[in-house]
Amino acid sequence: MLATLPRIVPVSLWVSAFRPFFLLGTLYAPLLMGAWLGAWLGWWSGPVGNMPAALWHGHEMIFGFSTAIILGIVLTALPSWAGTEEIHGTRLALIVAAWLAGRLAFWALPLLPAGVAAVADCLLFPLVFATVAPQLLRAANRLYLLLLPVLAAFFTANLAFHLSIGAGNPAFATLALHGGVYTILTLYVLKGGVLTPIFTGNALREKGRGEQAPFRMWLDVTAVGLVVALAALDLAGAPARWVGLAALACALVHAGRVGRWKGWRVADVPLLLVMHLGFAWLILAFALKALAALTGLVSGTAWLHAFTVGSLGMMMLGLMTRVSLRHTGRPLALPSAMRLACALVFTAAIARLLLSMPEVRPAAITAAAVLWAGAFAIYLSRFGALLARPSLPRKSGGLNN
Repeated sequence: MLATLPRIVPVSLWVSAFRPFFLLGTLYAPLLMGAWLGAWLGWWSGPVGNMPAALWHGHEMIFGFSTAIILGIVLTALPSWAGTEEIHGTRLALIVAAWLAGRLAFWALPLLPAGVAAVADCLLFPLVFATVAPQLLRAANRLYLLLLPVLAAFFTANLAFHLSIGAGNPAFATLALHGGVYTILTLYVLKGGVLTPIFTGNALREKGRGEQAPFRMWLDVTAVGLVVALAALDLAGAPARWVGLAALACALVHAGRVGRWKGWRVADVPLLLVMHLGFAWLILAFALKALAALTGLVSGTAWLHAFTVGSLGMMMLGLMTRVSLRHTGRPLALPSAMRLACALVFTAAIARLLLSMPEVRPAAITAAAVLWAGAFAIYLSRFGALLARPSLPRKSGGLNN
């Protein structure tokens, strides 16, 4: 059956990982957000039995939607950056089938034995690990091996979530979801901290505005290490003061790191502006985390919304657009529709941060959900058909152009 799966849909869809994963992810995003908003507004009880809406919404945002987009970006980038073999055809179809099986199993939780659903939903990351590990072990740059513990962390967080749900422990399930967010955050500062300065440097040279800021290994290691330390302290339930100081250190170090990239010099390049705005939201997220832990003046979840909606949303749209244009042979220019999509995500993040104001809470949540879903629906309407079509001829090279 798996051998025939690539022939069920257009052959072009199986040429590279970004094609099926971007298509499925952006199909899933509005549906998922609509399901959650309907449950939050009381229009229905929710699709996953008695599981609280915050848990099934969080799980599918992390291990469903976000995973699809992340795998689309990472698996497409590896051949260009690490020199690995392109994952396509039946191997890609197998990974996509595992993602789909996880989604079906999760929504069928009330009908399936919990163990069966958990196994089906947890298969994806071991499969991806087994697919890329042999290639990464042969890569000349050993730093790409850091992807393997990231995949292991995703698997561990997802497994912990299912075990917690099975044990009737929603508090630990929430902790597992936070572990998933921190895993995404770690990959974000690793991957985004390489792509953004390189793309910025390319634009600076093209426009005669300077050179790329040289990488400082000690700074990059410190930036990633502080995120890992923050995650360890937060997930372990360390005193709020320790967590707050770690978050403050993250905000300061990442502000210095991002400032070196001189993003303001390429603010007239929309594809780059989106990525730098993503990092601005990241710094704000760390600052909000510090403020909440050290003073209690803001909600303890404000930083999550700043990161997931603002930072991650902006970076996803920027990279999805770049990858889709570059790898289908189109010019690297942000379409006007995608400018609107990025503006919607930016506005959605602001709306989500207004939750601390009770008088606007219902309107803020509704607006944030609709705006965020609309942004990814715009991507789908603009690029959905292109993902299934053959690429136009393009110059050699990869994501670094």
